[in-house]
Amino acid sequence: MTENSTRAIGVAILGMGNVGTEVVRILTDNAADLTARVGAPMEIRGVAVRDLGKPRGIDPALLTDKPEDLVAREDVDIVVELMGGIDPPRMLIREALQSGKSVVTANKALLADYTGELATAAATAKVDLYFEAAVAGAIPVIRPLMQSLAGDTVTKVAGIVNGTTNFILSAMDADGSDYNETLAEAGRLGYAEADPTADVEGYDAAAKAAILASIAFHSRVTALNVYREGISNITAHDLASAKALDCTVKLLSICERIVAEDGTQRISARVYPALVPLEHPLAAVNGAFNAVVVEAENAGRLMFYGQGAGGAPTASAVLGDLVMAARNKVHGGRGPLESTYASLPIAPMGDVRTRYYVSMRVADKPGVLSTVAGEFSSRNISISTVRQEGAGEDARLVVVTHRAPDAALSETVAALEKMDSVLSVSSVLRLEGTNE
Repeated sequence: MTENSTRAIGVAILGMGNVGTEVVRILTDNAADLTARVGAPMEIRGVAVRDLGKPRGIDPALLTDKPEDLVAREDVDIVVELMGGIDPPRMLIREALQSGKSVVTANKALLADYTGELATAAATAKVDLYFEAAVAGAIPVIRPLMQSLAGDTVTKVAGIVNGTTNFILSAMDADGSDYNETLAEAGRLGYAEADPTADVEGYDAAAKAAILASIAFHSRVTALNVYREGISNITAHDLASAKALDCTVKLLSICERIVAEDGTQRISARVYPALVPLEHPLAAVNGAFNAVVVEAENAGRLMFYGQGAGGAPTASAVLGDLVMAARNKVHGGRGPLESTYASLPIAPMGDVRTRYYVSMRVADKPGVLSTVAGEFSSRNISISTVRQEGAGEDARLVVVTHRAPDAALSETVAALEKMDSVLSVSSVLRLEGTNE
């Protein structure tokens, strides 16, 4: 196409769930404005759905249950994939790219493992592959990392990227309820799926962390490279202890550039529940909201906050990508492609240094504190604070450490669990967001 071309941009939409429905609505309701922004009208050529009999509120002639036929149509310029899952979306996106069609997708699970394959197909065909909506819903994170910070060196990306878990932890923190009770409430309110495993066990956040780390550090990172823990073992006692330490608990996705003393660099990508000091900006992110904090050498700290999920917010990000891809079709340009020139290795979790919170039930007798402290000291783990709670059968010790390698902490916990004076190690959480 040329700048003077007014031929309509043909759009195929694969999937019409909550997000797909909103995408169709925005394309229809805002057609005049979008035409002015793109430089040509965008026309929906078809919408692929599983059930043709379900009322959709659009012209039934646009509906098809054969997405492969829709992708192959010559009058389609851009494919918007909102089906989710790995297959058939992987095959459909690859075929669209190979046939010269740009693709917009919100499929985090697919991108976490197959961005390289799809990006290569896009580069070969000289078309766009956009996926802003795959991470943090409406919040613009991908494009700032790829474009706004392209001339800077990103050192860390950390955030709350799963609304379900943040809703649960926020509710537990607010009223002291336990995990199972709050999860049930999240399900009743529509924040948790019937099977919440992907959210509460950290798989969703890990997929997003893989995407963010790949872009931020110009290296290939997949979901399998991301260390992952969920929130199902978090207790009301953990939240109460966090409050006593002027902290709260959040499920964090952390992508970090680790620079050794000799200058060599590695990547850490990890997801786990962590104590966050109340003065840290992520501590104030509650409910189903998301936030991502980016740290760069020259830009400093940047924070992106907003709706991390939902039909309309996610559709907003999809439409942003769609407008960019359509403009490029009209004017003959292309958006930036992913960069993996750095190829930084992934650091084992055991090498990652963080602070720790360790809560344990102990025998209520003299000498316990010194023997417990000795286990930390023997592995060169410096203790920041120790607090004793309760008495008798309810006696507890809560230890907060300075930074130490994860492997050393794991060895210490294993040793504590074998001590006669330690009845059980009830919680081990990391403490993030401090410089100590």
